[in-house]
Amino acid sequence: MDTQPSHLTTKTVMGTVKGPGEGGNQYIFITSENSYVRIGEFVYYEIEELEQPSLKILGKISDRRLIDHLPDRLFADTETNPQAIAALIGFTYANPEIYEVTVDVVGYFHPSLGFVNPRNVPTPGAKVYLAEDTLLQQILNKRQPWDIGSAHIGDLLLRDAGAVSVVLDVKELVSTHMAILAGTGSGKSYTAGVLVEELLRPHNRAAVLILDPHGEYGTLTEMRGHPAFANEQDGYTAKVKVLTPDQVRIRMSSLDYYDILTLLPEMSDRQQSILNKAFVILKRHQGGHHRWNTSDLIAAVFEADRQIDQEGNEKIGSSAPALEWKLERLERSPYFHPFEHLTPRDLLEPGQVTILQMNEISQEEQQVICAAILRQTYHARMNTQKNNLSSEDENYLPYPTFVLIEESHRFAPAHEPSRCKQVLRTILSEGRKFGLGMGLITQRPGKLDSDVLSQCMSQFLMRIVNPVDQESLKHGVEAAGRDLLQELPALTKGQVIIAGACINTPVLCKVRPRLTRHGGETLDAPELWQRHFHAHRQHQEQINQAPPARKQRAQTFKGVSID
Repeated sequence: MDTQPSHLTTKTVMGTVKGPGEGGNQYIFITSENSYVRIGEFVYYEIEELEQPSLKILGKISDRRLIDHLPDRLFADTETNPQAIAALIGFTYANPEIYEVTVDVVGYFHPSLGFVNPRNVPTPGAKVYLAEDTLLQQILNKRQPWDIGSAHIGDLLLRDAGAVSVVLDVKELVSTHMAILAGTGSGKSYTAGVLVEELLRPHNRAAVLILDPHGEYGTLTEMRGHPAFANEQDGYTAKVKVLTPDQVRIRMSSLDYYDILTLLPEMSDRQQSILNKAFVILKRHQGGHHRWNTSDLIAAVFEADRQIDQEGNEKIGSSAPALEWKLERLERSPYFHPFEHLTPRDLLEPGQVTILQMNEISQEEQQVICAAILRQTYHARMNTQKNNLSSEDENYLPYPTFVLIEESHRFAPAHEPSRCKQVLRTILSEGRKFGLGMGLITQRPGKLDSDVLSQCMSQFLMRIVNPVDQESLKHGVEAAGRDLLQELPALTKGQVIIAGACINTPVLCKVRPRLTRHGGETLDAPELWQRHFHAHRQHQEQINQAPPARKQRAQTFKGVSID
């Protein structure tokens, strides 16, 4: 295994520039130092500026090729040490392998402009250096640890643990939207948990809502009272609010025509037309009052389905009674209520993460609940920002918010209709100026709507082996670069490519350990089988040792003997 110093603080010469690469933004250098030549590693060359210190032009290794080595015959015999043979014939080089290394130029770092590409490759013969830890710590991150608006997500993967911290810019992360894209078991929910922890730290105190279809984020309650999420000076302590399915309430009048269609599938074209007319009638009757219940909608349905027969008599069509039956069935749903409702301020508060668990709710109901909450939160932020609401209004939301959606491909599928898709598209394109940020998490990026994915300006890419999903990333996540995307199948659990607006240049990162337990661990089936087998066997032995009368009762199930 390659070894390296725990902290790189001095100049380490990697090799010598040979010339430009195939791309206009590449150069090639020659080296025999194999231990540091890895895809994604950072190197630099220097250029002199008049009356200024020399500029360090950072680059990232994107390819390497072995161009010279000991004869293959020396490696064919497994009983022979190639280095020993080389020494006998007078080969004196410590590292006999020679590599041709391709570097993509990133540029020099300007405090105000970020990375600036000088657009000129180094001259042949120039020295190439391995970037020092201290240099990378300063220029890769837009923020430094513990700054207001910083999120320490982990460490640079190709350096020793703790040598270079990877710190994200929370402002960019939540305002330009983000996506965590990973295969099953790669650690996407774990990474999301680390992000939420950082957002609830005292130097951030974010207002976060998690839409949790599987109930995986309940362990975040361990933040309560944890010293890492508290500040003794001003009394801050992170709040965690968990809403179980039986606590979910959406007011009926917050639903629109398309929400009802989603909840009442298998409607004929005529029934859909009558329902659409009913909403127009309902809106006209309500005027400025937007509160209505199922009875009001049913009345509007019967009004919309009135017909005049040949004799001039008014009668009710056949669609209204059928719709009435379906709407009354909807009224019995525990999640949609005439007046109870989760308002934006019930769900969002600075220094609080609210986890809306939907693991016992049907797919159609999840779609409508998600759409209703996102729609109302968006309008709350927009109208508050435009000063259209008073502080007494239930939709008054005077602070930026961040919504994280797990299994987002369910809510914005690529090639299927979805109630949430259009709402998400609107928020992702317009939400930034109103302070509503979105985070999408999916294990199937190929099934996520491409327009939705393209709006996420910060990306977290973890191990993905599915070719369809890999191909979708090449078009939807351009910021990461083709060289790093090729690394996706080789990443292990907890390793992530971070790219986009939240960091100065794409990096390979090892996610830090969580401060709270992870709630999405895979069940250990063999261990559970063993446990239940022994429990059943012990129970059977107790029955066999019992007196005959008691044994007979124990072996009878629902009055039927199983002897």
